[in-house]
Amino acid sequence: MSEKIKVAVDAMGGDNAPQAPVQGAVEALKVNEEMQVILVGRTEEIKKELEKYTYDESRLELVHAEEIIGMDEPPVAAIRKKKDSSIVVGMNLVKKGTADAFVSAGSTGAILVGGQMVVGRIKGVERSPLAPLIPTTQGVSLLIDCGANVDARPSHLVQFAKMGSIYMKNVMGLANPRVAIVNIGAEEEKGNMLVKETYPLLKECADINFIGSIEARDIPKGGADVIVCEAFVGNVILKLYEGLGSALLHKVKEGLMQSLRSKIGALLIKPALKNTLKEFDASEHGGAPLLGLKGLVVKSHGSSDHVEIKTAILQCITFSEQKINEQIKANLHEA
Repeated sequence: MSEKIKVAVDAMGGDNAPQAPVQGAVEALKVNEEMQVILVGRTEEIKKELEKYTYDESRLELVHAEEIIGMDEPPVAAIRKKKDSSIVVGMNLVKKGTADAFVSAGSTGAILVGGQMVVGRIKGVERSPLAPLIPTTQGVSLLIDCGANVDARPSHLVQFAKMGSIYMKNVMGLANPRVAIVNIGAEEEKGNMLVKETYPLLKECADINFIGSIEARDIPKGGADVIVCEAFVGNVILKLYEGLGSALLHKVKEGLMQSLRSKIGALLIKPALKNTLKEFDASEHGGAPLLGLKGLVVKSHGSSDHVEIKTAILQCITFSEQKINEQIKANLHEA
């Protein structure tokens, strides 16, 4: 790369701030030497945290932001009133072109509102969806939307399908990603009014590989590469995914510790089990980009540790290199 990609990171966002964002940023710099990081937040707190690490100081910049938007604050009011918050300051860096991307584990509502009010949507994009990668037995699938638009219309879902297909082609390298809409059955006539109205529109899209409906049980099997739904359904799927994964891991560990025989077995299978569990760990796949904006905004889990923040930062490099926003503009004929 001729010019280093700059990623702004919300150092004050999330349950584990500033430790997780700062450590994640430092580790990302060590993984990729062709990038720069801008840590946004209360500089004195950030500097204190940075004292724990060794890093290339020439590639890490601090931008002060005194205010913090809490998880329970009304998003619209917070974005309007707290102009000196780490979220607003970070997004303004993207808006002005000072940063290529912004990563935050802060308030989801504030990030959604800020993305649209501060960064702004690409012309022609009706709604900006949150789109995380979720692990499956076949690799990963893109869940779009998982939390931004709970009252979506059919035209919104069609755009989600197109944007998701562009993402999976260019970021994940899939030549012809399979697109499916979440439904309660495989038959075309099944579903609520939103699904019934959207289905024929997706069938008519020549620029996506629409394969029909997908039931929830087929999502973990990798039944489709792009999983299209409105945010209420998507968020339920995502949270159930996370909760079930955590519960199963707990039960597996509990079972392996029940007897001397099972403990010996646990030692034998530990390497293989560790690799398998890593494949199904959501933290290995980065955060959820807010697609359709004029700049890149990535939302990481509020409980993100440094690994998840690091992965989300590195995810921004591929996104920027592949010029996803430009391709979304071209696809919607609104360049």
